[in-house]
Amino acid sequence: PGPANDHRIHEAKEDVPMTMLEMGWFSTGRGEGSLGLLNFIQGLILRGELDARIRFVFSNREPGEAEGSDRFFQQVSDYGLPLASYSSRSFRKSVGGAFDDHRLQYDREVMVRLEGFNPDVCVLAGYMLIVGPEMCHRYTMLNLHPALPWGPIGTWQEVIWSLLESRTETTGSMGHLVTEEVDRGPVVAYCTLPLIGGQFDQAWREIEGRPIAELKEAYGEELPLFRLIRKEGYKREPYLLGAALGALAKGQVVVREDRVLDRGGQTIEGLCMDGEIERTVASG
Repeated sequence: PGPANDHRIHEAKEDVPMTMLEMGWFSTGRGEGSLGLLNFIQGLILRGELDARIRFVFSNREPGEAEGSDRFFQQVSDYGLPLASYSSRSFRKSVGGAFDDHRLQYDREVMVRLEGFNPDVCVLAGYMLIVGPEMCHRYTMLNLHPALPWGPIGTWQEVIWSLLESRTETTGSMGHLVTEEVDRGPVVAYCTLPLIGGQFDQAWREIEGRPIAELKEAYGEELPLFRLIRKEGYKREPYLLGAALGALAKGQVVVREDRVLDRGGQTIEGLCMDGEIERTVASG
């Protein structure tokens, strides 16, 4: 429904202040990570550190469906944010078959529920569905992915196992535009995380020479190195999301027709936020 999104994040001129960044927030809201990201960004807004506001929250769960999402919905209510929801589980049962075969139909139902909202950017923060082509063309969507632009795709668990299997020495996180190619859209901002030095060296030595299949069987996600990578990446993700949204709000980066541009209109491959994020992590 409606025309394709015209990417309303415009280039900022030196003498023209940016207007407030209007955001939509997509989240399944199933756990502490989703709740933490919402709290972190809303905290920046309330303290005046991010010139933005969340116009609506959308979830693919409905109240009463799960304990974790109900806690999330309560926080949304406490903030006074409009909530729209449409259960993907109920939808799947009603249509039968594989969800992928009906993704377009589901997305269209979601867009109907969001008519009247015209966000500058929609943030995917713990949204556990893949967005289909119509919706990612309708809205400018920013996804937080726990890997570097050239790194593994998939869930955070899949990413970590891939890093362990390839013995990767550097990972990170990125905020990227949502496109039809999953986890590969143009990057707005990213940060890196070295996986060597300090605690990492000892954790790598503990698994030296052992195949991934054996480690999965013996330890699963309780493997010390697995947990360490998740801990250090998780610590940085809220700061990266805040930095990416701040760059958009200030006009440091501009989104135009699925391209990420700098203030001068040149295509960039994302802002590296290492210095800002590491200073904040160290002080926090």
